[in-house]
Amino acid sequence: MSGTDKLTPVEWEIMGAIWELKGSPSVRDVLEHAFPNGKKAYTTVQTVMNILEKKGLLKRKKHGLVNFYRPTKTRDQMINSEMSHLVSRMFSGSIPAVANYLIKSGDLSLKEIEKIKKL
Repeated sequence: MSGTDKLTPVEWEIMGAIWELKGSPSVRDVLEHAFPNGKKAYTTVQTVMNILEKKGLLKRKKHGLVNFYRPTKTRDQMINSEMSHLVSRMFSGSIPAVANYLIKSGDLSLKEIEKIKKL
């Protein structure tokens, strides 16, 4: 995974809103969807979206005075990239080591463990 694919928590929130909104939302659309209680300022969301564009994860198109953004990668592509990086970095690329860790961590229910075993 390239460094440009790594997302900060706020970048994940904004990308999540863009994926959920579908199409090409504006900064205002993303702000209202991701932070309806005013948790972030318009300028903060705009800055993060500009960073995501520079990372190549968003494309911008201007209509009049308003910029509209669309993702260049799907949520699944980004999750796959993040997971590949995590597995590589933390488990030397070993999927069985990940499964073993999850099972031994105690955080999984018996039902979830059985699902993993069936895989």
